[in-house]
Amino acid sequence: MRVRLDHLVCWVSDQLVSLHFYERVIGLPGVRAEEFREGKAPFPSVRITPTCILDLMSFEVTRGVDEGTGVHGSAGHQINHFCLAFGKEDFDALKLRLKKHRVEITGTGTNSFGAQGIAPETIYFS
Repeated sequence: MRVRLDHLVCWVSDQLVSLHFYERVIGLPGVRAEEFREGKAPFPSVRITPTCILDLMSFEVTRGVDEGTGVHGSAGHQINHFCLAFGKEDFDALKLRLKKHRVEITGTGTNSFGAQGIAPETIYFS
């Protein structure tokens, strides 16, 4: 069976602030960002890989049924975390951007297991 991850959905309190964070701080390109800003798309996304995006869904949807998907709220499921893998140079640049934007690092680690094997260094932030 050939399966791949297509998209993740994160519940966010402010879609524009979250979009700005993922575009400017993390460095991921927006998907349907302009359409969202113009009111033509219900939510923005950012591209993680050529085949995977992260949707930024408003908490407001959790108070009712998402008209686009028919999904009722978050079904009580919250994400603990998700991992983005970077090469060493990009990882170091990300740490500098997080510091520049005053993003608090809430945890660090070494030799963390993931889908691509062992990550020599990890950082966590909200």
